[in-house]
Amino acid sequence: MIIGLTGGIATGKSTVSDYLQNKYQIPIVDADVLAREAVKVYSPIYKRIVKRYGAQILLADVSINRGKLGEIIFNDESEKLWLEAQIHPYVRQEIEREVRECEAPIMVLSIPLLFEAKMTDLVDQIWVVYADFETQVTRLQRRNGLSKESAIARITSQMPLREKLKRADIIIDNSGDIKDLYQIIDQQILTRT
Repeated sequence: MIIGLTGGIATGKSTVSDYLQNKYQIPIVDADVLAREAVKVYSPIYKRIVKRYGAQILLADVSINRGKLGEIIFNDESEKLWLEAQIHPYVRQEIEREVRECEAPIMVLSIPLLFEAKMTDLVDQIWVVYADFETQVTRLQRRNGLSKESAIARITSQMPLREKLKRADIIIDNSGDIKDLYQIIDQQILTRT
């Protein structure tokens, strides 16, 4: 079975996938890791990004300044769509390869943009990690050192979480504490094994 794990930014998807991997040894394919791989220094996608935005998008070590790139794409829908058109095909190709090579009975594809990137056909079941809006804002501010306005811009640039919840097979509520979250995950896994 292939589980598609998604949710809004700062809802706790990494916490869920880390727990599944550590406690149950379920293989995880993380689309965010693949997206970072796609833009590694001097890759074809990296070169297209630098050509479009110039050297001001780079850090001193010539890697892409994700913060600056985020400021551009989270405030301009057309730029976000352009960037996704560069990265998503690479990510999909790598996910498909990982799925082909996996022999485990359950695997998780952690894909924050599962719906937006039209990758639902790759999974058998969709788990959406949920946290209320204020919790998302607070977590994102703390995690990324953002102002409240920047955190809200990032959250609202994504598909609304309520839309993702409507398409979920399973909702993982991460509004409580970590113990509650682990209990919810355990319950879901134990019903599948």
